[in-house]
Amino acid sequence: MTLIKTIISASAALIASAAMVVADPALIYDLGGKFDKSFNEAAYEGAEKWKAETGGNYNEIELQNEAQREQALRRFAENGNNPIVMAGFSFASSLSEVAPDFPETKFVIIDMVVDAPNVRSTVFKEEEGSYLVGMMAAMSADKAIGFVGGMDIPLIRRFACGYVLGARSVNPNIEILQNYTGTTYHAWNDPIKGGELTKAQIAQGADVVYHAAGGTGIGVLQAAADAGKLGIGVDKNQNHLQSGSVLTSMIKRVDLAVYNAFTDGADLTTGFEVMGLSNDGVGYAMDSHNASLVSADMQAAVEAAKAKIIAGEIQIHDALTDNSCPAS
Repeated sequence: MTLIKTIISASAALIASAAMVVADPALIYDLGGKFDKSFNEAAYEGAEKWKAETGGNYNEIELQNEAQREQALRRFAENGNNPIVMAGFSFASSLSEVAPDFPETKFVIIDMVVDAPNVRSTVFKEEEGSYLVGMMAAMSADKAIGFVGGMDIPLIRRFACGYVLGARSVNPNIEILQNYTGTTYHAWNDPIKGGELTKAQIAQGADVVYHAAGGTGIGVLQAAADAGKLGIGVDKNQNHLQSGSVLTSMIKRVDLAVYNAFTDGADLTTGFEVMGLSNDGVGYAMDSHNASLVSADMQAAVEAAKAKIIAGEIQIHDALTDNSCPAS
């Protein structure tokens, strides 16, 4: 009888111990590679910050093709990873299929909204940060500035529109040249084409070129620097990539979105999360690499506009709502 009680007691302890195990989170990078110097790398840095601070572990995967999206989601969910974070809007359809099959697993998708009870949808007000760097571009140019986007999709047109509106707030007559590198995922990882488009815009008079093109943007910044012009980085601080030739970078805190999701863990709240200027979700980068390019008057003007945007005194059109942009 005593032996039976001991076995039962030990079994109960094992069950209780198992219930206390915290599953590792997981991160799935979008196509373009973990070290793209932009969006994916920002996600990685958020995960690494969480790991360094907590001593925890996480699983990750770099996709090689579109077909792996659903496979990766299911593999991590079946493995018990929780939460599972996806870096990129392209996961939406796969997540819509997978999330209902794993109701106890929490999912986080960045840059898209998926309406499911176990999903957190994190989106950014890219138009706000782009407005500020557009102002800086117009204040640093004579007659024209440029924009090179990755995939020609409404999300990237949100960057472009904010940039246009910010520039026009400074100089209503400034010419703004716009190009996109493609309509497939290859558009995010084509620095050669990014460089070619930048050279063409510079030949047409652009003094500053802003990119929202992932790994393709490395070519944009290089071409601008080679021509003695200025580039503007995106997603993470890219000022150091061409020190003295990057006017600023439009910071998009993908790292913070991942860090917060991992910190919240399996108990994270789901629903709609918006990150903008008001909660430091977007912004612009200042450091030793661009300090000589941005005057005190320029920064004061940008900070004044930032305060007005947060207060609601400046309203910035969101091109994602109707795929259009006033004053383009």
